[in-house]
Amino acid sequence: MNPHSISVGKTLKMAIATAAILLLTAQAFAASHIRVLGLVKHGDEVTPPPTDAECRSSLYPSPCYSPQEMRNAYGLDSLIDAGFVGKGETIVIIDSYGSPTITADLKTFDKAYGLPDPPSFKVLSPLGTVPFDPNDSTQTGWAFEATLDVEWAHAIAPGASIVLLTSPVAETEGVQGLPQFLALEKYALDHHLGKIISQSWGATENTLFDTAGRQVVKEFEDFYKYASTKQVTVLASSGDSGSSNTELDGVTYYTFPTVGYPASSPWVTAVGGTSLYASTSGQYSYELVWNEQGGAGGGGTSQIFQEPDYQVALLPSSVNPLLNGMRGLPDVSYNADPYTGILVYLSFLGSDNAGYYEIGGTSEGSPQWAGIVADLNQYARQPLGFLNRVLYSVGSRGLLPKYGRDITLGGNGLNNVPGYYAGPGWDLTTGWGTPDFRNVMKQKFDLLAPN
Repeated sequence: MNPHSISVGKTLKMAIATAAILLLTAQAFAASHIRVLGLVKHGDEVTPPPTDAECRSSLYPSPCYSPQEMRNAYGLDSLIDAGFVGKGETIVIIDSYGSPTITADLKTFDKAYGLPDPPSFKVLSPLGTVPFDPNDSTQTGWAFEATLDVEWAHAIAPGASIVLLTSPVAETEGVQGLPQFLALEKYALDHHLGKIISQSWGATENTLFDTAGRQVVKEFEDFYKYASTKQVTVLASSGDSGSSNTELDGVTYYTFPTVGYPASSPWVTAVGGTSLYASTSGQYSYELVWNEQGGAGGGGTSQIFQEPDYQVALLPSSVNPLLNGMRGLPDVSYNADPYTGILVYLSFLGSDNAGYYEIGGTSEGSPQWAGIVADLNQYARQPLGFLNRVLYSVGSRGLLPKYGRDITLGGNGLNNVPGYYAGPGWDLTTGWGTPDFRNVMKQKFDLLAPN
């Protein structure tokens, strides 16, 4: 699952205040973690993006949450306002190609939303690069992805450094692109680049059942286990097609429930998708499983990995039978619905198309959870490392209401494939739920005490 099939498509013009808004026709992108709803075009870089209120009052009304609204909705203000902004941490982001304008675009995004520049932002390409072609939908899809990853990891952890590692090979389905991504992640550890890795991509597990696929999975698993010994947190998006995923051609859907890898790895914290409803100030109202207009949050049971010890021991007896002895995902969730979306600024499509694009997908969850981990690492004065044992221990003790919200509405069946439903406690659509750190400064920090 990757952004390789994204396309800009036809536009519809309308006006909001003094800004010209070009709304793209909503599309679902095969094997994609990101969906673009619209281009918000401004005359120059200093013109601010549209407000959430302007987005909601437009011809095609939907929220476009700002960084400040997202922080408020998920209770992150208590950490950030107290100075826990990821200082001293580095988030490592892995993508194909990257964006040729990401450094300038991040500066524009920061200026628009009143964010400081990160202490350090580096783009490294140890495997080489290819010339950027704005007419190549594969490259532009990945440029959208890189822009989302960088800008929104920074929005949640404004004091953290960021390293974007890019591959010259597109990751699609099967093993395509995965060996290069593994090489980049090994490079990150070998060069001590950071303690947090964000992965907004993946392949359907079933496309990795052949000899080559099983080998690359084994090599990734060996790496993830090693990363856990180095106190590195690894996150992955769970996918945008609900319980359905595509075969090797990237178009045909399996007719039975499937999940994506590396989100299904027992050593990775998988991030599912919700639809977040909040006010124009970011006051939280409610969430449910994202499932509308051809997209849904990924979740289900692995067909490769047996149920890990932390799920066997710490999930309720009423839930464990649903896993049938296999790894269940996601572990946590975050807003992903393009119709409750966020904005990114980009200019790699040329000056005529430079502006703010509304975007969604579980791609936004992995980098923002990476930002949360960076903030918490600073707060804890040590890296949290592998999260899952801690998450499941805290959840099994009934302590997650101190740090999150249980999502109990909705299901992720899509494309005529049976899905799963949210319910009280952990489930196969949203895991343990979404973050809520409003009161974290007022209580003991249990995420360092898993036992």
